[in-house]
Amino acid sequence: MVIGYGIIRLRIPESGSLKEKRSVLNKILKRAQNEFNVSIAQVGDLDDHHFAEIGFALAGNESRYINSKVDHLLRFISDLNVAEVLSSKTEIMVVSDFLETADWTAGKYDEL
Repeated sequence: MVIGYGIIRLRIPESGSLKEKRSVLNKILKRAQNEFNVSIAQVGDLDDHHFAEIGFALAGNESRYINSKVDHLLRFISDLNVAEVLSSKTEIMVVSDFLETADWTAGKYDEL
């Protein structure tokens, strides 16, 4: 399993209140969810109406696919032109080694 995740820092210059910021963020979040089937939410800068941090996560079975999806997501958010992307930090994590070492034979109630 491959997981791509990250944080995107946005500037929303047209926002004059938290209500306007929420409207812009809802547009970004809903469109990204519909387009990419991604888990995405605001995770930082909750009280500042000019800035926002959104976190996202994608899961799949191939690193190239997830890397491509993350790149497309960043470009998609930038191309919406409702907020300026100030920075982004992303990471791709392969967890197949973890799954191979896990003991899946013992059930939760086997020791009772």
